[in-house]
Amino acid sequence: MFRALRNSWRLLAVALSFARHDALFPLETLGIAPALIAWARLFRARGDKRRPGQRLAAALEQMGPSFIKLGQALSTRADLLSEEVAADLGHLQDHLPAFPGSEARAIIERELGQPLGALYSAFDDVPVAAASIAQVHFAVTTDGRHVAVKVLRPGIAQAFARDLDLFYWMAELVERTQPRFRRLKPVESVRAFAEIVRLEMDLRMEAAAAEELALNFLDDPNYRAPAIDWDRTAERVLTLERIDGTPIGDRAAIAAAGHDPDVVMKKCAEAFFYQVFRDGFFHADMHGGNAFVDREGRIVPVDFGIMGRVDEDTRGYLAELLVAFLRRDYRAVAEVQFRAGYVPPDQSLEMFAQACRSIGEPIFGKPSHQISIARLLAQLLRVTEQFEMTVQPELLLLQKTMLMAEGMGTRLNPTVNIWELARPLIEDWMRTHFGPRATIGRATEDLMTGLRRLPRLIDSLHRVAEHERRKVELAEAVPAPVPSRLWPRIGFTEIVAVLALAAAIAAWWH
Repeated sequence: MFRALRNSWRLLAVALSFARHDALFPLETLGIAPALIAWARLFRARGDKRRPGQRLAAALEQMGPSFIKLGQALSTRADLLSEEVAADLGHLQDHLPAFPGSEARAIIERELGQPLGALYSAFDDVPVAAASIAQVHFAVTTDGRHVAVKVLRPGIAQAFARDLDLFYWMAELVERTQPRFRRLKPVESVRAFAEIVRLEMDLRMEAAAAEELALNFLDDPNYRAPAIDWDRTAERVLTLERIDGTPIGDRAAIAAAGHDPDVVMKKCAEAFFYQVFRDGFFHADMHGGNAFVDREGRIVPVDFGIMGRVDEDTRGYLAELLVAFLRRDYRAVAEVQFRAGYVPPDQSLEMFAQACRSIGEPIFGKPSHQISIARLLAQLLRVTEQFEMTVQPELLLLQKTMLMAEGMGTRLNPTVNIWELARPLIEDWMRTHFGPRATIGRATEDLMTGLRRLPRLIDSLHRVAEHERRKVELAEAVPAPVPSRLWPRIGFTEIVAVLALAAAIAAWWH
């Protein structure tokens, strides 16, 4: 009861903020607390000439860090909002006024348990960047290394916890009162969002992510991650190598630094492919300000707070889907969706293929440099209700990343499609992982796994047989049933052999 009362007051504040910007339409669409929304509509601004998405973005920015992050997450949900609104939310700026350098110093000393002077010989009190969760200061370590120091905002964890409780409450309310939105999995989507936020609140997790990405590209001449200073890193403080390079979103500056923007774009496409399809671990916040081109021409990402993972089955699904769309083979697109279980089997494959064609042709009928795979996926989400598809929250982060990759590619060269650059790598990966040789290899591996389990299975069957024998001995006074004619002809060893063979075959087919 107390939770409902508390969140009702919070929802009232949200509704009023939305009303002041004439941005109540998301709450009205979701059907949340209609009486409250009708009351808030009395305070709605009139005559605002901004687009609906711009008004919503402004309202979210006013509500603070959690809502800014929520808006960025919603920028991938063209199925919930219109494509134009989703695009406007994609421009939400994650910038807030900086907190004082003296507070940053105090947090660092408290977290690392040493005076600041024992850690850094120089520390710039004015941050180079201030976002919703943390801000970054440049510094020099006592051994002379130039570093960037990321410090969490004071009280940010408590603020996010309060807002996440509101988001969960609203999602539960939608699922309970609006059955038509259940397929969109609002509670599960909030859970995925909360997991991202939870990881961002522990800078040791960000440090670990940066190091994992660095190891994945250890021998790559075109891509690397900055080194982590673990001695100067804790839950609320992260110290890492300061990157001296050119922002990847600045084509003119890249050219002025002596790098070919087209080559840089190709390196970006390859790095995206390797992260998603080779490693299943990708940087999920790759906007123009979160990566640099260093003096050697290598791509160097920064800010590892938002990372994504993709399991091998999902990688196969994505590769098949992307290649099928690029080939404009819409039946193959539909078959991929049915095999993955994203479309219920009682739906018509032919009708779904037709729907995919209606989505793909307006996009692929354009010049190659105007083709947007991120927009394609957004349109695909729009047909989910018609075909009773369930939304996969784990794919939304990847969709957002693809949207950012396209934007970065457009800034580097608006006449080249970044996905065409990655297509040969994807097709080669498909041949390697899903060709005949790979299929036989996986079947052999499954068979060997089944055979390795045989000794354990035989031992278990022996124990079962011994247990049954003892039960028979204890029940000698009870007349035994008439034996089957077949049973005496089959010995225990033969039974074990048959069961073991069945287990091996089952493992192979699996």
